[in-house]
Amino acid sequence: PFGLTSCSRHGPRRKPSCPAMEEGYGSHQYEDSVERFTTYEDYLDSQITHQDRFYLEDEELARQLVEIGCRKGEVLSREEFTARWEAAENAKKARLQNIPKELASAEKDLTDKPFLHQLGFREGLVGTGKLSTIIFIRDKNSKGQEISGYIDYGHRLKTENFEPYFDGKKRLLPRPSDLSFFNWDTQRSTSNESPNFQIMPDHEQGLLFKNKRDRKVINVDPRAESPGDNSKRHEIKTNEYIQVVIFDHMTRKKS
Repeated sequence: PFGLTSCSRHGPRRKPSCPAMEEGYGSHQYEDSVERFTTYEDYLDSQITHQDRFYLEDEELARQLVEIGCRKGEVLSREEFTARWEAAENAKKARLQNIPKELASAEKDLTDKPFLHQLGFREGLVGTGKLSTIIFIRDKNSKGQEISGYIDYGHRLKTENFEPYFDGKKRLLPRPSDLSFFNWDTQRSTSNESPNFQIMPDHEQGLLFKNKRDRKVINVDPRAESPGDNSKRHEIKTNEYIQVVIFDHMTRKKS
């Protein structure tokens, strides 16, 4: 009675002949965007009217009739739906990646915190990769032990929420997982590469760091005349730590 025998998979999809699926379609418009659907079945369900469900009394059958073309207008095949859905998701991800990320230091009053002020000043540049920064910190941990180490600021920014630091709720200290770490009380020493820097021990010059982007070497020895090409050394005067030194490196891609 609903013309199901005339709905052929091999027939043209734009000329359905299923009366039950055609009635009342004027108020059920197809939306070109597939982003709102999680699965192809959800998409097919969106094409089924209350009248379809009343007459057919079979959800799966109704889906099959929509899929084979028993519906006015174009109905996407499973392959077409998947292609459009993936394209929409990729476009959505691209849009989100292009949204500027709010800085953790934004609107924070760092007037009386020289070190945090310097970190906030660099946060945007380091976060976008325009500047590479190594932070040397010497201070005491929660156990009263003196520790020191070199921190890849860019790597920490990407793997950690810095808002508690800028809020003064946490203190930035070297960890055994940073570029280098030394506990003066226990004599524990560690060193690790980061996504931005390679460690180069040197018997004469001491600890060297090679920037992985432009292959330039940064010499952190305070006795060195210069930390290297495109690099600057900044001793931070602060009461927040025993000693803080910041090494800035303007990164340039290797030609």
